[in-house]
Amino acid sequence: MTAAAGGPGFEDLGYARPDTDREARLGLPEVVYGPGKSAAQVAGVVASLLAANSGPVLATRVEADVAARVCAAVPGGSYDEPAGLLSWRRAEPLGFGLLVVSAGTSDGPVAAEAAAVAEAVGLSVTRLADVGVAGLHRLLAARTELAAADAVVCIAGMEGALPSVVGGLVGCPVIAVPTSVGYGATFEGVTALLAMLSSCAAGITVVNIDSGFAAAMAAHRIAVRSRR
Repeated sequence: MTAAAGGPGFEDLGYARPDTDREARLGLPEVVYGPGKSAAQVAGVVASLLAANSGPVLATRVEADVAARVCAAVPGGSYDEPAGLLSWRRAEPLGFGLLVVSAGTSDGPVAAEAAAVAEAVGLSVTRLADVGVAGLHRLLAARTELAAADAVVCIAGMEGALPSVVGGLVGCPVIAVPTSVGYGATFEGVTALLAMLSSCAAGITVVNIDSGFAAAMAAHRIAVRSRR
């Protein structure tokens, strides 16, 4: 555990207090949420976490111009623009296969975030895109990939039906991500969220709307525990 200036287990930067003890508690350093922070603030928090921990350090939802300035200030970072993810010191593979399934092309940004975060923390990711229930034969054609996965992240907007179908085809953990994709009655993802929470496929985990990050972190927890 690192006792940094400001208190045991955190560093007081004035504008932020990075949780430098989180890796010791949870196995991964704190992840930096990019929106609302300047490039200098993101860089300062990232530098603090890199100095205090040995694992991967990530910053999510970072715009390209901010990412360029952060990478200039903190060497060694890489940027995945479709995912909006900055990463340093990517983790070694855990030997855990994650399948990221998305219903439509419009769900792509959320799927990109889920896949990029999962890869950065050591999961082996396969993507399966545009297999929504309006053309169910597209999903059924991928039964081999579904059967091979250790866990599935299932991303859908509109009526949010895809995780129920996937949950009826596989026995591994299914992590459902509702997206804000769709017309008026989808209520910016609320309809999909409620549908996934009400799924008849028992045992599905549901995370927040558009949160590919949360799905990847849930899969990581499963992966770490399964290794034990």
